[in-house]
Amino acid sequence: MKIGFIGLGNVGGKLASSLLRNKFELTVKDLDKNITKNFEKLGAKVENSAKELAKKVDLIITCLPSPQICADVMESEDGVINGLSENKIWLEMSTTDESEVKRIGDKVIAKKAIPLDAPVSGGCHRAVTGNIAIFTGGDRKTFEKILPILTIMGRKILHTGKLGSASVLKVITNYLASVHLVALGEAWTVAKKSNLDLAKTYKGIAISSGNSFVHETESQVILNGSYNINFTMDLVLKDTGIFDNLAKKLNVPLEISPQLVDIFKDGQKKYGSRAWSSMIVKRMEDLNNIDFRSPGFPEELIDNEPEEKGYEI
Repeated sequence: MKIGFIGLGNVGGKLASSLLRNKFELTVKDLDKNITKNFEKLGAKVENSAKELAKKVDLIITCLPSPQICADVMESEDGVINGLSENKIWLEMSTTDESEVKRIGDKVIAKKAIPLDAPVSGGCHRAVTGNIAIFTGGDRKTFEKILPILTIMGRKILHTGKLGSASVLKVITNYLASVHLVALGEAWTVAKKSNLDLAKTYKGIAISSGNSFVHETESQVILNGSYNINFTMDLVLKDTGIFDNLAKKLNVPLEISPQLVDIFKDGQKKYGSRAWSSMIVKRMEDLNNIDFRSPGFPEELIDNEPEEKGYEI
């Protein structure tokens, strides 16, 4: 199967690299020509037009920063939809809004092509090794057809149901991760003010009922002081905003979510849209005139688990 990949950013570039590393025939497109040149050197074909890319491949993967950018890539005159034909597959791997996936999906179906949504979860460090998790929504037979490709990009693959269901599950998990991160800021503040050894506190939380994936990963770069989680404030606000808006559409009154959005808006104002998202805990550091530094923690996360073929769960 010939694969086209549009969007080679923090996540997309790593997913595409896994495909290339495993000898798939890959055509790529990205606005950053330096990135596409690097992929070309590694054996990928480069296409400057999303329409032409879609014409030349069987599976078109998009992994883009926002629903609006994806809509532009898909629906412009030179976009993916105008390059689609019968039985081609569009795989949306961006974190996006369920209604937007369905809206564009209808246009894909009108071209007799097949839409799937397949956002990823587990951190950029796991995207590097192909060990990230992938949720996939849409036609089951089409999911099974591309499962060998999904199991190269990710380790644990979950078919979530109809088109859009994966995107809903993804924003739920990102919401929870953001809640855990903000809570950790307060937890580290109390630990620091109590004069606890922060390295031992890290271990204590990790073996306790208070543990979370966010603690095991992001607390490490917080304690290092780099905050480098390869994910930025603006992306958190996009994801938490999608979750909050979905709750409003469903007429579900929430208590924590609106506060979370306000907290990250304040973090973005203080530290900038492109600041690492884990810097949200710096609000607590600044407020209390402390820091959470502790020696021995890494500047950037590395997945030490060996790359292995994925599987459906």
